[in-house]
Amino acid sequence: MDLAISAVTGDLASRFISFLMNKYADRLYSEQKVERLQQLLLRVHTVVEEADGRCITNSCMLMQLKQLSSAMYQGYHVLDNVRYKQHKEASKDLVSDSSTSSDYIIPFKRARTAYSSTNKASNSRLQSALENLEGAVTDMVEFVVLLGGCERISRRPYDAYLQVDNFMFGRHVEKQKIINFLLQENIPGPPAVLPVVGGRGVGKKTLVAHVCSYFAPERRRSYENNIP
Repeated sequence: MDLAISAVTGDLASRFISFLMNKYADRLYSEQKVERLQQLLLRVHTVVEEADGRCITNSCMLMQLKQLSSAMYQGYHVLDNVRYKQHKEASKDLVSDSSTSSDYIIPFKRARTAYSSTNKASNSRLQSALENLEGAVTDMVEFVVLLGGCERISRRPYDAYLQVDNFMFGRHVEKQKIINFLLQENIPGPPAVLPVVGGRGVGKKTLVAHVCSYFAPERRRSYENNIP
């Protein structure tokens, strides 16, 4: 009887030690991934923030900026989940330290299985976010070079916004949409029309004036020279 108890105790002890070693090895590997994720997020966030302050008229660059932003937000979402999980595990460790060893010998196998499945899912999401960001950073070099040729958007706190009732809307998106519409190549058929509508006094004329000011005489001449 004593021999059986000793064998069971030794088996449980070896499994528990193996579980702890795997747990802390996975945690160390995850921490390295999290650190890499933070570095990539910092680089991508810097480029996205700089691009938001530039006047981009290239549709392909706008599409690439959208992909960068999507990868960045996905990375931040995964990073927040990892931090929450770490905080939750730290709280559980404090509770476990205050309990006796007999409290967790029985549910040990079930806890190990739950931890393994949760850890695999978390690592999978973390790895996916890392791969997306690494791919975005790899394709970001040409985008940064082209971004340097885009003009900066002037910050005008009073005339750069549309105000309707008690709400204020940025006009940069609408302005960029009109500029992209005017710069697109002529398509055979009836001329395209982009309506500018809104309530009385919301700033329709001001918006059109901003678009016209974008096409300064020098810029208009450069576009006219490129017309066959």
